[in-house]
Amino acid sequence: MNRGLYLSNLVVTGPTGLIVTRMDLRLEPGQTVALVGESGSGKSMTAKAMTGLLPRGVTATGTLQLDDIEVDLALGPQVLTDLRGKQISLLLQNPFTSLSPVHRCGEQITAVLAPDLRRSKDEIRRRLDEVDLPERVARQYPFELSGGMRQRVALAASLASNPQILIGDEPTTALDVTTQREMLDLLERIQGERDMALLLITHDLGIARERANRILVMYAGRLVESGEGADVFTHAQHPYTAGLRDSDPPLKHRLVLLPAIAGSVPRPSEVAVGCVFAPRCDRADDRCRTDTPELNGTTSQVACWKPITKADTPHLIQIATDVQAQNTGTDLVVVKAVSKRFSPSAPLALDNVDISIRLGEAVGIVGESGSGKTTLARCLIGLESFESGNISWMINAPMAQRAQIVFQDPTSALNPAMTIGASLAEALRVGQRDKSEVPALLQLVGLPAEYARRRPHGLSGGEQQRVAIARAIAPKPKLLICDEPVSSLDVSVQAQILNLMNSIIKELGIALLFITHDLAVVRQVVSRVYVMNNGRVVESGTMENVLLSPQHEYTRQLFSSVAGK
Repeated sequence: MNRGLYLSNLVVTGPTGLIVTRMDLRLEPGQTVALVGESGSGKSMTAKAMTGLLPRGVTATGTLQLDDIEVDLALGPQVLTDLRGKQISLLLQNPFTSLSPVHRCGEQITAVLAPDLRRSKDEIRRRLDEVDLPERVARQYPFELSGGMRQRVALAASLASNPQILIGDEPTTALDVTTQREMLDLLERIQGERDMALLLITHDLGIARERANRILVMYAGRLVESGEGADVFTHAQHPYTAGLRDSDPPLKHRLVLLPAIAGSVPRPSEVAVGCVFAPRCDRADDRCRTDTPELNGTTSQVACWKPITKADTPHLIQIATDVQAQNTGTDLVVVKAVSKRFSPSAPLALDNVDISIRLGEAVGIVGESGSGKTTLARCLIGLESFESGNISWMINAPMAQRAQIVFQDPTSALNPAMTIGASLAEALRVGQRDKSEVPALLQLVGLPAEYARRRPHGLSGGEQQRVAIARAIAPKPKLLICDEPVSSLDVSVQAQILNLMNSIIKELGIALLFITHDLAVVRQVVSRVYVMNNGRVVESGTMENVLLSPQHEYTRQLFSSVAGK
């Protein structure tokens, strides 16, 4: 018997063109394979094709073999019914939407089991114990649990049928670094105990480096490179792989400019003839634009006419050395002993918090979800009240010109009914500026003037976030607050936005408050940082000092949890 899963010549077709083109994939028992690439590369569609969950109007062809069972995917999703949820299981990114809010967790974990096992308290207890959850969780609803606990429930449900193959589609993206590491350690332990194969779909290159036996790099529906573990990035052969690696912000040092891949992943209707990456590749020649390269190699494979070799000059990076916080300067805003709770019986969301931000200074706040970061930002900008303490602004100006905020999700932050130009013109009016400045504002954030006529749905996630930044700086605030502004973006787009922020605060001379749980990201932007935990500031100092010599145990725990850096 041939153990494992073999996916051969997968082609996924949508209404506007090919989404996945001639994809081959092999998963062996006990092996972790990471599938990486930007949004729109076809990673999730590959997973959905393997489980028969493609959306309406999207079809798949190819062959899937699991042990001695062979399935022709062209026959439709029904051919995978006997495999899905039994031998192949899917663990999704957001457990809040993948779990039913009206059923208790115990019911959802045992739903696929035989009726007698569903009712067995011993069986439920065993399933919960496997994912390190207490027995009481069986009686609770998903909304009563933390994000990490919900994802453990989703994992227990995915494992209930004892699958041979588990597909994790960004299973830790929504989790904090410490919870993420706990979840990955748990997955690794269970995988070893069950000798189960894991296909890990992720845009987090650190996780792929640290956890995968083999890494596959996907771009615009095609595999462009594959190889053994971290070697794929250490010795990248494809320019796209090298671009992803270089865009990933380092934790150990700050760069003057993060290398970023120009452009974005093409839509299925926009895929060009020849190499799919040629329009974004600075190594491309005429052959790259006319002929399609195929994967070549044995242990490592690359689909490129001009692969990177050891003889090529390595990409040079410039490490920033002049980013220490100034010892003197004029305070812009001072927060003193601020406390807040959301109800009389609730714990303190902010507990005696002190911070200060100087004019033109870039300050970071880091910590896990629930630490009070966003609550503090909302108090600063007047979106939340607080019950004690003081927030003192050292300038006399309307709040709109004191501070503006950029949120995590630009799709929700931008009005879908308004053109980009109308949104920016409205923000300019708030700052008593003329709408004729819209083109200059777009240019400042790296967008062409004609984008003023577009609406948000016609823009990529990175372009939408550029618009959100433009709208925030339109009233000329003295402080720009960014609340997880790049956490939902791919590393290449993330690098573009971080470079843009550094450029804007330097050019406009405004202060920045950057809120994030990603320590490598904040490293690239701020000179001074506050660490928050359970509503309190537990450590503060220059970014360099806190990174090199963390004093608080919680800070040390945060740094030690960062994957692959």
